[in-house]
Amino acid sequence: MTSFLALYGLFLAKIATLVVAVLILVAGIAALTRRKRKEAGHIVVTDINRQLEEAGDSIEAVRLPAKLRRALHKQRKAQHRAEQKALHEAPCTFLLDFKGDLRASTLDSLRAEISAVLQVAKPGDAVLVRVESGGGMVNRYGLAAAQLLRLRAAQLPLTVMVDNVAASGGYLMAAVADRIIASPFALVGSIGVVAQLPNFHRWLKEHNIDWEQFTAGKYKRTVTIFGENTEEGRAKLREELEDVHVQFRDFVQERRTQLDMDKVGTGEVWLGSKALELGLVDELATSDEVVRAACQRGRVLQVHYRIKRSLPERLRASAQMAWDTVWQPPLP
Repeated sequence: MTSFLALYGLFLAKIATLVVAVLILVAGIAALTRRKRKEAGHIVVTDINRQLEEAGDSIEAVRLPAKLRRALHKQRKAQHRAEQKALHEAPCTFLLDFKGDLRASTLDSLRAEISAVLQVAKPGDAVLVRVESGGGMVNRYGLAAAQLLRLRAAQLPLTVMVDNVAASGGYLMAAVADRIIASPFALVGSIGVVAQLPNFHRWLKEHNIDWEQFTAGKYKRTVTIFGENTEEGRAKLREELEDVHVQFRDFVQERRTQLDMDKVGTGEVWLGSKALELGLVDELATSDEVVRAACQRGRVLQVHYRIKRSLPERLRASAQMAWDTVWQPPLP
């Protein structure tokens, strides 16, 4: 058993070393190519009303005979001319998407999208945000939630929609909204914090390998991957995690005062239907239903900040994701 654990530890150490080497290599290549990029990204706007209409026209083109299709086409053209002025003056709903990973990698896109919306938003406009995330790094998801708070500060009604999962950091973001809508089987909640990392100290000791670490400040490093962890260090890390958890709970409680935090702030996750009973969400529906209903009320514009990434940057992102599976920082 000891031999197996030693081999397994060696395997993990090799994997971690390989991932670090790839990260360094890819980061170097990306740094060399970054200078050649003239444009980091740009805003792309999609008219959802027109998109849905065109999808319906595609079906009608097959279902209807040619004569009726031509009549429908003429009718639509006249209808568009009549609607253009009304749509321009009517309130608009902006649709954003946030798909989060461990590091909330799409955070920069979210920031750019919100800045663009705030630049043009008028009184009466609203924002829909589809959030899909199982959580990640505390600071990154805290900043993502702060970005959504910019919309609230501008007095734009904000609805967060959850089709699959808004757990931990994902729910931290959702809690900012005026209204949270989830599909019946979406995973919601996980108001908790976790930190985990492997430790290779015993394996290094068995192979007579010293690991030296130098710090200034008593708690500069509480636990380590290669050194010998102490009970004092573990206790300090637990204390830090508990502090983050308290702030997480307080943040959610402040914005959803109806919640029984002793019941929902345990780190558990629930399906949408149960989350509705607990008050974690306000309504059960898919984002498709919500968006279509918004289209029936007025114009819906999807705003997306598109970033064209180079091959080295894509490789770096893949390597980073691989490293994240080996070592995880404290996560909400």
